[in-house]
Amino acid sequence: MKILIVGSGGREHALAWRLKQSPRVTEIVAAPGNPGIAALARCENVAAENIEALVSLARLERPHLVIIGPEVPLVMGLADRLRAIDIPVFGPSARAAMLEGSKGFSKDFMAKYSIPTARYRRFEAHQAAEAKAYLETFDGPPYVLKADGLAAGKGVVIPETKAEAEAEIDAMLGGKFGAASTSLVIEEFMHGEEASFFALCDGETAVPLAGAQDHKRVGDGDTGPNTGGMGAYSPAPILDAAMQKRVMNEIVTPTVNGMKKDGRPYRGVLFVGLMIDQKHGPRVVEYNVRFGDPECQVIMARLKDDPLPQLLACATGGLAGCARLERFDDHAVSVVMAGAGYPGEPKKGSVIRNLEDAGKIPGVIVFHAGTAKKGDDIIANGGRVLNVTATAPTLQQAVTRAYEAVDAIDWPEGFCRRDIAWRALSREA
Repeated sequence: MKILIVGSGGREHALAWRLKQSPRVTEIVAAPGNPGIAALARCENVAAENIEALVSLARLERPHLVIIGPEVPLVMGLADRLRAIDIPVFGPSARAAMLEGSKGFSKDFMAKYSIPTARYRRFEAHQAAEAKAYLETFDGPPYVLKADGLAAGKGVVIPETKAEAEAEIDAMLGGKFGAASTSLVIEEFMHGEEASFFALCDGETAVPLAGAQDHKRVGDGDTGPNTGGMGAYSPAPILDAAMQKRVMNEIVTPTVNGMKKDGRPYRGVLFVGLMIDQKHGPRVVEYNVRFGDPECQVIMARLKDDPLPQLLACATGGLAGCARLERFDDHAVSVVMAGAGYPGEPKKGSVIRNLEDAGKIPGVIVFHAGTAKKGDDIIANGGRVLNVTATAPTLQQAVTRAYEAVDAIDWPEGFCRRDIAWRALSREA
């Protein structure tokens, strides 16, 4: 089978790496890919948001399955365009992708179907005064402000004072995140432990895939601004078998059933960001309509079975008849190495050396996320640049291997958090 993977990040590298191991896969094409993916696939220089060019590429290649990695082309309707020319797609339609494309839509959907989440209200650009008044309905800070649209994982702000929240309301409704924040969601701050849960869906059926935890803040100790994710690990202790069953029964299944009822059947991977505490159980922080990044890297590293049959069933139907995917017992950890300046404007162009040495450490694979080639050199070309991923029989061993690999990489201009998986490790202490 020929597979077309859309995207250029670490998530797409991890998908290509895992599918390359499938005995059913004969060729992988990536658009646009990156230097790491190029070692596994044929890369075509077509941007992930260039819908017309991607449709033309698909017409030319006629892949047996297209896997759309990032959320933007999904929200833009790439899956719909490909299905219209009879190409199977792993990924939701534009109408279904609204679960991530609009925070307001997703909150209203959860309210309609009694899916547990935080109390909230929506506000438009002309309602700054009403938004500030709504802050008075909470017991106090912190507050949660969310840009309605896509903002590259940076559209959530958590002010620690009322004055900061009021200033942020003005900034966001005034265009801080461009068109994404012309509409705003304000919700109560949920206490508890965050986790990421992934389920595969074919529009009718949903089956659990895996749980993970990521680290969104840029600095050690969960300090600094939010990012797209600075590291992840799987399994997540808080998502034990009992909790996963609750998430499926109380959140995932009602979501898939509700989307079907609303004429928006959901196909692909459903990524539910959760807040879990003893009082409320699992509640939805947000939906994502694609694999998490860097959660995808640790999930793919732990998969024992070939995922291709399930991915294809999500695209074409019949997921209920597929065997459940088995996972290795090993733990997996991924550490993000980012360019100086991230999550602001990162510095690009610095040379990264010794990647091969890092990859020789047992259990380690270095996924490229924001790299480019310049002559024979690999250079930094983004914010989150590398995902140093390791597996091992214990979590501590996986963490040790990952940081050993990080330290083997010669990239003075890069940085990372040094406490990935701290929450799970503290449980074991």
